[in-house]
Amino acid sequence: MIAIVDYGAGNLRSVQRALDSLEQENVISSDPGQVSRASKIMLPGVGHFASTASLNRLGLQKAIMDALERGTPFLGICVGMQWLYQGSAESPATAGLGILPGCCDRFPAEVKSPHVGWNSLQIDSASRLFRGIESSNFVYFTHSFRCPVGDATVACCSYGATFSAAVEREHLFGVQFHPEKSGETGLKVLANFCAL
Repeated sequence: MIAIVDYGAGNLRSVQRALDSLEQENVISSDPGQVSRASKIMLPGVGHFASTASLNRLGLQKAIMDALERGTPFLGICVGMQWLYQGSAESPATAGLGILPGCCDRFPAEVKSPHVGWNSLQIDSASRLFRGIESSNFVYFTHSFRCPVGDATVACCSYGATFSAAVEREHLFGVQFHPEKSGETGLKVLANFCAL
């Protein structure tokens, strides 16, 4: 059972519909026990980084950490990916999970923000999340803050500057774009995650 974490911010139903189309058993849940016991965990996020503070308040952060320690595959989407870092300039008082180093920052002033629409990726061919997906494929973004490029980066995108579009470390994954809104490419990313 895949747990789609409900913490009051996210495209929960869109993600659920995408998983349903892949015939993947799933549940939308804000129950820490259910999230901790799930075979896989997905954390969608839409809106302000400050919304992630409720993960700790609801006991969901501990549930996710417990699951990660047991090797449960995890996928953060959009703000859910940003939460994996130490924090974001969007809400300096809100701590991220801190598994990945660095903080998310605003786009350069010379480009329009938010970054909304379709853009192509530069994909690391060794990525498990992007298995069978070419760099020329486009995915759908909508975000105002960008994740830094680091050792865990498996896909980059250029918009004003290069930023991490996806990260991967052991059983931890994150995508800045919205796979549930990215057509066949997005469904392939989700299918690859489900197959882990």
